[in-house]
Parts: sequence; structure tokens; C-alpha cells
Amino acid sequence: MTISLHRLPDGTRIAYRFSPGAGPALVFLPGYMSDMMGSKAQAVHAWAETQGRACLLLDYSGCGASEGQFKDGTLSRWGHEVVELIEVLRLDRVVLIGSSMGGWLMVLVGLLLGSKLAGLIGIAAAPDFTDWGYSSADKKKLAAGKVIHEPNPYGPEPTPTYPALWEDGQRLRILNGRIMLTCPVRLLHGQADADVPFDVSLQLAEALHSDDVQVTLIKDGDHRLSREQDIALLLRTVSELV
Repeated sequence: MTISLHRLPDGTRIAYRFSPGAGPALVFLPGYMSDMMGSKAQAVHAWAETQGRACLLLDYSGCGASEGQFKDGTLSRWGHEVVELIEVLRLDRVVLIGSSMGGWLMVLVGLLLGSKLAGLIGIAAAPDFTDWGYSSADKKKLAAGKVIHEPNPYGPEPTPTYPALWEDGQRLRILNGRIMLTCPVRLLHGQADADVPFDVSLQLAEALHSDDVQVTLIKDGDHRLSREQDIALLLRTVSELV
């Protein structure tokens, strides 16, 4: 894989991989503490290459091959990094594909893109997780400027949440209002998801202004939705939307 680096105004270099092709360009937004080497991102990129479709993978600052400190990351910062890459690469139309936290970020980025946004595909989308995803005790700690750590089911190290990210997320909550996006939206969610309740995707579908919103529930699907059949469903969804 050929990785490129883009230097942000503050000097931080973020890593990305772009394959040119027909539009709209597919832009994959990873989840929390994830990167473009994940199986779903790689599957989307491989499919795009076989179909001659433009595709952009990226690592947020502080993640994967990008420079920076993860503790400095926020939804606002990462969202503006995505927008800047889209502008630098001169992508006229994009379909944003967001996994978990990336499913929240895709909506926030979509609101910034205006007419460039051609569609959204959420995979276990987790909008507003800074609200419903933490106990009252943990919220008090974060509000007081303390870092919290939670058990990580996907690795040996606990998962940290930093006050800056939590505060930014609380400010950017979207489920309690109307989301003024009118593009086609497809939401995939496992009903056996132990991290993000599938009801969150239903709430997101209700909040979106678009009439072209479909939610697909996978009865035995977990949070990652990375099994062979899950990725096949994702690629069918991408193919049908573009």
C-alpha cells in the first residue's frame, strides 16, 4: 500500500491513501482509535479499485500512520481534517462511509460539505456516544478534566477517553434535533452489537431530514460487522448507492 502524507496548517502530517477513478469518491471514516488498515476500509478500497471508483482512506491525527497525539483529537479536529483532504484532492462529489464513531463523524462532515455530499453509509453508527455511552459518574470525571479508562474488548490496553474529546462531542450532539441532510443514507447495524445499541441507528434515521433513508439490521451481527457476510453486505450497499 502506498501511503501519502498531507501537512496540516499546524504542521501535523496526516496519512492517507487515494486511488483516482470515477465519482462519487468513496471516503472511509474509521471508528474510535481505529485506522485505514481495518478490514472494512481495506475491503471498500479493494472494491473501488476493481470498479474503477475513486476512493480515499485516511488516518485521523494521532491515529495509525498519522502524526500527532491521540489525546489531542476531537470530532471537530478530525472532521476538519477530512474536509481539508477532500478539498486538497479536489473531490467534487463524495459518499462518506463511517464506522462506529466514524458514523457520527460522517454526519458532521456531511453538514460541512454542502453540495459535494452524494450519500452516507453508516456501519454501527455511534452518534452522540459521549452522551449515552458513559455513566453519570464518568461524565462527572470527564467534566472535571479527568481521563477515564474502560475495558477494551479488542485489545489488551484499556480504552481512554480524554476530556477534550468528550466536551467537544457533547457540544456536537445531533440526535435531539433535525439533521438537515437530504442525500441518500444507508445504515447497517448488528442487533447483537454490545457497544452501540442498534436503536441508535433508528434514532439517526428518524432525525435525518432525507426521505431516502434505509436501515438494515443484522440479527446476529456484532459491533465490528467484519465477518465475510457482513463485508459482502457492505459492498453490496456501496454498489447500490453509487
